[in-house]
Amino acid sequence: MAVCQEKANMKDEGAVKAVGALGGGIACSGSVCGTLLGGVIMISSMYSRGNLDEKENPRIWGLSNQFLEKFEELTEPYGSMNCRDIAGVDWNDGDAVKKYFSFPESKERKICIRLVGDAAYILGELLEQEAADNA
Repeated sequence: MAVCQEKANMKDEGAVKAVGALGGGIACSGSVCGTLLGGVIMISSMYSRGNLDEKENPRIWGLSNQFLEKFEELTEPYGSMNCRDIAGVDWNDGDAVKKYFSFPESKERKICIRLVGDAAYILGELLEQEAADNA
């Protein structure tokens, strides 16, 4: 989130804190990858309305769908967009979780780090293209 904010010339530590529980696939449940959710949240923070009196920017839906499609492509080798499949961690197994966080050079951590980087790059490209198209 912080990298995406930097790309968008934003700085909101509260937003970074707000997505903290997305790790491990929503509160370490192994569900939907937090990277996907964080990307959609970033798009929303840029294009959604701040209150019910504002008009929603329709670009929010197109960009979110484009990011979702690209993320699906990134995660295709893992069989799903769920953290448990991507990282190969049983988030209900305390020993497995401890091992995951204790070994930053493990295969599982490297997969996640690469996925986060690739997704951030894709999101950056989408946002740059959107800005260029609407300049």
